[in-house]
Amino acid sequence: MSQHLMNASRNGLENGESFHKFFEQWLVEQSRDLDQLVRASKDNSNHRILSPLIQRVVKHYEEYYTEKSRYANVDVLGMLHPSWRSNLEDAFLWIGGWRPSMAFHLLYSKSGIQLEANLHELIRGFSTGDLGDLSSSQLGRIDQLQNKTIREEKRLSENLAKVQESVADASMVELSNVVSELIREQRGQVDEAEEEKIKTNIGNKEEGLLDVLKKADDLRLRTLKDILRILTPIQAVHFLIAAAELHLRIHEWGKKKDADVSHQNRHARQ
Repeated sequence: MSQHLMNASRNGLENGESFHKFFEQWLVEQSRDLDQLVRASKDNSNHRILSPLIQRVVKHYEEYYTEKSRYANVDVLGMLHPSWRSNLEDAFLWIGGWRPSMAFHLLYSKSGIQLEANLHELIRGFSTGDLGDLSSSQLGRIDQLQNKTIREEKRLSENLAKVQESVADASMVELSNVVSELIREQRGQVDEAEEEKIKTNIGNKEEGLLDVLKKADDLRLRTLKDILRILTPIQAVHFLIAAAELHLRIHEWGKKKDADVSHQNRHARQ
């Protein structure tokens, strides 16, 4: 991990800061990775540089999820609803991140774009080597992986639903009634015993959320790695380019949209 990222992570945890600072610095690193990937895609005559580059980019993703896990141990609720994400990004989040099955839509979309762009070469029998040139064997393996990923996704969604539904279980309903009665009788005073019950009960829910979040992040990272194993090195480079471009641009568009909405609201109040 780069020194800047290590410092952001260590200082953030020590000072009780959010994941925001680390995330912003990780975006800078992702942008640098994107520049290197684009250069490699345009000059792929030296195939020896592709695999080390892909490994380095994957390592940066691994570092991201390692640090995310560390911060989630401290504030799982903040990681599920990250304040550093725009409203646009937040609308498409699944358990605090991107939906793993989205990676396959990204792959097929980029494949279709590159297939159309190089259709004449492919018809003439030339191999383009990019995502528009996926073999039937690759497509079969991708389809199997997609089905497997969707099944795991569904299980995690069901697990999340169970944790969310537990907020209305008997212990929570009874506790909310007891505390409400105390507030009505004592004008807002809740004794230490009840405060401890609240803390314990909510803590149990947070543990369930933390487990689901970590499993979702594990599926996200595994899906990325499994797709890359199916692709050739140059195809993997094109896939990583598409993933980084989509992530960075949506983040920028979302921030701009939030700023525009904020400006409109201020103007409306004047």
